[in-house]
Amino acid sequence: MSGRVRRLVARSQLPLVLGLMDGLLNALTLTAASLVGGGSPVTYQLALRVGAVALATSAFAVFVADYAERRSYLVRASKELNLTARGHLATTRLGHLALERSLLATALACTASFAGAALPLLVGAAAPGASWIVAVLAVAVLTGLGAILGRLFADRPGRWAAALGCGGVAVTWLGVWLHIA
Repeated sequence: MSGRVRRLVARSQLPLVLGLMDGLLNALTLTAASLVGGGSPVTYQLALRVGAVALATSAFAVFVADYAERRSYLVRASKELNLTARGHLATTRLGHLALERSLLATALACTASFAGAALPLLVGAAAPGASWIVAVLAVAVLTGLGAILGRLFADRPGRWAAALGCGGVAVTWLGVWLHIA
């Protein structure tokens, strides 16, 4: 992996993890009733619709949060540097850079969120007699993500895997209880 790609991945952990988890949890919540036979079956159209919802909510939330955080750093730095105009740094090239980086973070989070929501559902649509596979696959991905995060953070991968896996099961149960779709 080149140095540029490595830096991009290092700067993009938050939007990638946030997007993937958001997508998986959206898929589990919005389709849980159909996964246990209480709702409509998982179809390709449903997979794409849930993916689109995950993408849209991720785009809005990630862009607003990321851009607000970046701009607030620039406003604080302007104040600490005793610049005469409040937020002066936010209107310079640094402000444009903050916008560009927020747009990149948003694009990464949206892509990960769409994939996290749509891919397990597409597998379920391909196997209509076994729609439960969606929940198993999504919880397995969450568990694997937990193990990876545990390693990245020099913590206990098993504990992270168990926490994210249990969270996936809890969200699935919540989706069944709420019977949204």
